Amino acid sequence: MKLASLKDGRDGRLVIVSRDLSRASAASDIAPTLQAALDEWHAIAPKLRQAAADLEAGKRQSFAFDPAACASPLPRAFQWADGSAYVNHVELVRKARGAEMPASFWTDPLMYQGGSDAFLGPRDDILMADEAWGIDLEAEVAVITDDVPMGVTPTAAAGHIKLVMLVNDVSLRNLIPAELAKGFGFFQSKPSSAFSPVAVTPNELGDAWADGKVHLPLIADINGQRLGAPNAGVDMTFNFPTLIAHAAKTRPLGAGCIIGSGTVSNVDRSAGSCCLAEVRMLETIEKGKPATPFLKFGDRVTIDMQDKTGRSIFGRIDQTVRPYFPDVE
Repeated sequence: MKLASLKDGRDGRLVIVSRDLSRASAASDIAPTLQAALDEWHAIAPKLRQAAADLEAGKRQSFAFDPAACASPLPRAFQWADGSAYVNHVELVRKARGAEMPASFWTDPLMYQGGSDAFLGPRDDILMADEAWGIDLEAEVAVITDDVPMGVTPTAAAGHIKLVMLVNDVSLRNLIPAELAKGFGFFQSKPSSAFSPVAVTPNELGDAWADGKVHLPLIADINGQRLGAPNAGVDMTFNFPTLIAHAAKTRPLGAGCIIGSGTVSNVDRSAGSCCLAEVRMLETIEKGKPATPFLKFGDRVTIDMQDKTGRSIFGRIDQTVRPYFPDVE
């Protein structure tokens, strides 16, 4: 089952999307929004699944699906917690600045709580006031949960994963060092994230969904040039059930909680990278300084994941970086 939210009010309008992403059908007879569906997932999901089957069979009224008309599947969410599950990426960051990585990073996940009140749509521009902030993409995989009890085990957490999607977790690299030096974590350096047009149930991924991971390449391009396509199922130190259990150690997670994987990264660098910071780190290690610039106004970022036949699974995140001009009162 594939679900999307068309832009309509603050929380969007839920639609069911065909497997080939060509058609969509309004879900207003079942649930008005994705959040409403997640709030009562046990009762609502079977109805959505039947509607999805009817859509595939041509038995349900439909219209052409337009990703540009989509908000993120959850236009706003009660919780957005982003992990850093590819620890080789973290190790690389620290190596580039000559710092040792604590051994605990391999056993205890890193996670930060991001802003979730103003997500970008998958085709919305990335608006920034200053290129000097060091604008970067971060291509990731994310999951959406139903209600998760506090203290859940990783084994039990797997059953709470209801949907999977892609994310561009935009980062402002040149703001991060001073902000983290305060000892209170990210805030200004982590602006609004964007998610794929469609969120899918894990069964839609077939055998690519295994061990709480998505075993497919995540494709990131800038201006039509391949940045990287590392496999999201390789070198993921902490799978999604582990990340959920980590987030729920001291608090329950409400339905509609989004958990991110962190930047997808492989130890084998031949597949490239999913963020510019990693490219710059490798350049620093090899040549003593970075050569690749961060994103500039006019740059276009695309993020996608394809099945074994080359068909997009989630729809493509496709964004252009543009200058932001605040209203002057």
